[in-house]
Amino acid sequence: MNSLAKLLEAALFASPRPIPTDELAALDAEASPAAVQSALDELREHYDVDGHAVELVDAGGGWQILTRPEYTEAIERAQMAQRPRRLSPAALETLALVAYRQPIGRAEIEEIRGVDVGSVLKSLYERGLIDVVGRSEALGRPLMYGTTSAFLEQFALRHLEELPRTDELMIALRSRIPETVENIVHADEAT
Repeated sequence: MNSLAKLLEAALFASPRPIPTDELAALDAEASPAAVQSALDELREHYDVDGHAVELVDAGGGWQILTRPEYTEAIERAQMAQRPRRLSPAALETLALVAYRQPIGRAEIEEIRGVDVGSVLKSLYERGLIDVVGRSEALGRPLMYGTTSAFLEQFALRHLEELPRTDELMIALRSRIPETVENIVHADEAT
C-alpha cells in the first residue's frame, strides 16, 4: 500500500464520521485529486481482496471505514458497538416526509400527518438528522426543513437519489403500511 493510502487509512480509522474527499485531500497538499481517488481505490481493494472484516464505504457525503454487514449482528449482540437510538414511528414518518418532500415546512407536515409535529421536529433537529434549509415565501415566512449528511450516514446513503422510490415502498410495505405512510405517498403523487 502506498504512503498516501496509509495516511488516508489512518485518518479514516480515527474519524467517527465520514470524511469528504476534499478533506482527505487536505492531508497531503502535494496529492492531486486523482491521486487521492487512486489511494482510496487501493485502500478499498486492500480490504476487499485480503478479506478484512472492515470495508471502505462511500456514505453520507464522505468516506468511512465500517464493519462488514455480516459481522454487525454479532457485534451488536455483544453490545460492543454503540447503536443510534431508535426512532419512534412518529419520528420515522416525519423524517420520511422531510426526506421525500424537502424543503418542507411544519404546517405541510402537520397537514399530511394530521398531528402536531413540533416536538418530533425538535428531536430530529437535535439528533442532527434534519436542519433548517431556508424560509418559505408564505405568510409569516415559516422555516423549511431538509435532511442532513448525518441522515445519509445513518441510513447508509451516498445521496438522496438512493432513497427507495415511493412505488417501491408501497409494494414493500403493502401488508403493514400505516395510514400515514399512505398519506405521504399519495401527497407525493399529488405534487
